[in-house]
Amino acid sequence: MVASTHWLASAVGQSVLERGGNAFDAAAAAGFTLQVVEPHLNGPGGDAPIIGHRAADGHTFVVCGQGTAPAAATIEAYTDQGLEVVPGTGHLAAVVPGAFGAWLDLLARYGTLPLADVLSPAIGYARDGYPLVPAAVRTIRTVERLFAEHWPTSAEVYLPGGDVPGAGARFRNPALADTYERVLAEARAAGADRLAQIEAARRAFYEGFVAEAVAAFVREPVLDSSGSAHAGLLTADDLAAWRATEEPTVAVDFAGVQVHKTAAWGQGPVLLQQLRMLEELGVADADLGSAELVHTALEVTDLAFADREAWYGDPADGDVPIEALLSRSYAAERARLVGPTASDGVRPGSPDGRAPRLAALFGAPSTGTDGSPVWPGRYEDAAGGPALGTGEPTRGPGPAGAAAVDGPALDVRPSGETRGDTCHVDVVDRWGNMVSATPSGGWLQSSPVVPGLGFGLPTRAQMFWLEPGLPSSLAPGRRPRTTLSPGLVLRDGGGFAFGTPGGDQQDQWTIPFLLHHLLGGLDLQAAIDAPGWHSTHVPSSFHPRTSTRRGVEAEARLGADVLAELGRRGHVVRDAGPWSLGRVSAAGVRPDGLLHAGANPRGMQGYAAGR
Repeated sequence: MVASTHWLASAVGQSVLERGGNAFDAAAAAGFTLQVVEPHLNGPGGDAPIIGHRAADGHTFVVCGQGTAPAAATIEAYTDQGLEVVPGTGHLAAVVPGAFGAWLDLLARYGTLPLADVLSPAIGYARDGYPLVPAAVRTIRTVERLFAEHWPTSAEVYLPGGDVPGAGARFRNPALADTYERVLAEARAAGADRLAQIEAARRAFYEGFVAEAVAAFVREPVLDSSGSAHAGLLTADDLAAWRATEEPTVAVDFAGVQVHKTAAWGQGPVLLQQLRMLEELGVADADLGSAELVHTALEVTDLAFADREAWYGDPADGDVPIEALLSRSYAAERARLVGPTASDGVRPGSPDGRAPRLAALFGAPSTGTDGSPVWPGRYEDAAGGPALGTGEPTRGPGPAGAAAVDGPALDVRPSGETRGDTCHVDVVDRWGNMVSATPSGGWLQSSPVVPGLGFGLPTRAQMFWLEPGLPSSLAPGRRPRTTLSPGLVLRDGGGFAFGTPGGDQQDQWTIPFLLHHLLGGLDLQAAIDAPGWHSTHVPSSFHPRTSTRRGVEAEARLGADVLAELGRRGHVVRDAGPWSLGRVSAAGVRPDGLLHAGANPRGMQGYAAGR
């Protein structure tokens, strides 16, 4: 079974399974397809953390497709240009593209099919066309002026004939098809051996014509969200030095299962921290549709994400106290901070007795009622107004009570800045192997198309701080602390892969899903369909790093009485409409051995398939 955020990716993955491929083959094929059909959400030049489980021996692992900062990317390289933060768009935000290499690595280590079988569907859609989804059209329309006036290489691809394509129009990217085909030709030239072909494809991308084109383009200044044109720091040597890596997951027990995430170079452990605190607060006995439960979950979320700001980063940044952060004793300590009303500020804890530190942008800390430090935070008003003059988002929640716009929630500005929307795919095969992947970055709106390649670069460097001494401070060769967060649940006799797009919301939208499935007994699809919510009080990972004080987005289906009670408790609640929050999908093995899957109905785009 395959579930993803786009029906074509799900169909491609399922076709691979039907031809005898395993879950790893199918996930890679679906991943390459997503690079074509959701270009506003990911691309070959993006990022891709992947969690996999091999059923034969129980091996559970992470393939890290998060690229690193260039060798020249020192803090001084930015501050000497008068920058206080890394721009959210353009060349200066570029890190090494990791997505293409991650899919190749997964295929080489665990797949069975030749590269041509896995890459050909993506080539076909790029060459022959596919129906462009409305969200992509809205995104292109938002940045039309940027493309037309400043990014001509993007205009060439995404404004065919000088116009914004129509929703559902047949859209082609022949330059991307040419790139894939050239990579495949170089792979075939390496001979008949499957692994030799995959390695030749990797060399073509990271040491060959792709790297050369990227390096040449990045040397040319382009307009970015700072309002000025800058050249980039990424070089061909940076691409040649990088490889996808395999590493262990981190996990906690909850409700009789084991929940697995990436380490703290991603935000995944915040989900595990939330589950630990919710367990401590007796969530197993709670009414899952009550205001009390939603309030408790929101408060727990704010505490976990405050810890993310204080403690998460690439292990090279220092010793991330992950064991302490995920311990039951620390969860109990943090859970005691949850009261009957909405809390304010940013309140990281002190795992192992260490004193937390936040970026100067969050202000100077004061002392909370429990004696712990509280940072005031950086907030925009509850109306969600723009910061730093970057323009209004294309869409998002409207005024309280307003209906949501059709399609997945996007937050794209005319400058090209994007607050982390992406895509997701989950696969389970007949043998019980499972894959969860959240490919992202290389967004069409955030990085200009590299001439001749048909795709742009990742802009994850915006997640670094240009302030030394923080867990996620910028340094050459480090991974940005990404928001991308695939997940895997294991239990005796099976489990399931799960995840969602959504930037900072990824490890929030999966909370109601997991609670309704693991505690409420709903099947995967019904749990995905359950009303969602998330906190906008949590610090944003994306430029310009603002959030909404005590802000909450909630689906109207929670009920007017629940939303009103949250307001009485001090939350600033915005009704996001009945079906608007989350794009969760999942696929796995039931305890009785049958396969099951579910896909997000919001936006009428996700799809689950299987037999």
